[in-house]
Amino acid sequence: MKRVLLVGAGHAHARLLAALALKPLYGARMALVSPEPRQIYSAMLPGVIAGHYRREEAEFDVAELAARASVDYLPARIVGLDAAGKTATLDDGQQVHYDFASLNAGSTISQAVPGAADHTLAVKPFERLLDKLRQVSHVAIAGGGAAGVELAMALRQRGGEVTIYSERAGFAPPLARRVERALRRRGVDFRPGMRVDSVEPGPVVISGTSRQQFDLVLWASGPAPHPWLAMSGLALDDRGFVRVNETLHSVSHPHVFAVGDCAGLGEAKSGVNAVRHGAVLEQNLRNLVAGTPLVHYEIDPHALLILTCGARYAIASRGSWSAEGRWAWWWKYWIDRRWMKQLRGEVKAELSGEPSR
Repeated sequence: MKRVLLVGAGHAHARLLAALALKPLYGARMALVSPEPRQIYSAMLPGVIAGHYRREEAEFDVAELAARASVDYLPARIVGLDAAGKTATLDDGQQVHYDFASLNAGSTISQAVPGAADHTLAVKPFERLLDKLRQVSHVAIAGGGAAGVELAMALRQRGGEVTIYSERAGFAPPLARRVERALRRRGVDFRPGMRVDSVEPGPVVISGTSRQQFDLVLWASGPAPHPWLAMSGLALDDRGFVRVNETLHSVSHPHVFAVGDCAGLGEAKSGVNAVRHGAVLEQNLRNLVAGTPLVHYEIDPHALLILTCGARYAIASRGSWSAEGRWAWWWKYWIDRRWMKQLRGEVKAELSGEPSR
């Protein structure tokens, strides 16, 4: 019987586990390593901050989902991976051996700017972020991508004063203009073309000749790889993520899959794409056990993106098309509620659809 190790409970593995709960995979002994027994669904995080959802409405029970999928749950964090030796080292000192592994541990936030690691709060992990945002006053956000702008408008909805520093555009030009208008309508102090050069105690943000003190600085500068990947022996791309082929295997170690943010695929790192990875991963694990050919993953350049704007209002985008309104928020609400019902086993039917971001 093959031993399969799942590292992380991101969107791809959540989708895999929900599918296995409906249709078990025989012929494999599977284990999941994830540090949090309950996990926040990232697409609903801005809604929690804005006050549209209670925290428990945006969480799913990782341990319970694994149990329904007949997967052993290990409440730990991976700190090392020996790809050649097929061994993972956990933060409790345990070593786990496997025949096949799938990496879906997400990403971290790079805080390489001087002072950022000491004087800012990274937006990941989300559980810690929510704990720190109990009181909202004067907040700066470094990063103008999807995470940064949604957080900014959610915090404005709660009455906070928010400034976004954005060195480069986080979206294609037509969508970027729509997002900037939404930010300014909601009173966000949006500063395009301004990067954070350093952060001093206070915290004080230094950007060129500008110095400004805030109550809190949130770091949302984009995904960075987990440090243990660099020591794993896996072939990595120029950003440090796992290079994979069309079947989502590592190009250097075919017994390792990488999905979600861990994978270097040349596409946007988003929940929508990660769930699509999960569907391919499920089929390929079944094919591995059955000894049949693996299926290929195809990049979709027109994946859906729905950005919430603090109030019950959102911007929807797919490819070059975009639109906005209250209807877009309710569309996102329906998608996200359906996704959570699938993860909780409240929908006893074949998985369908994808999350909203």
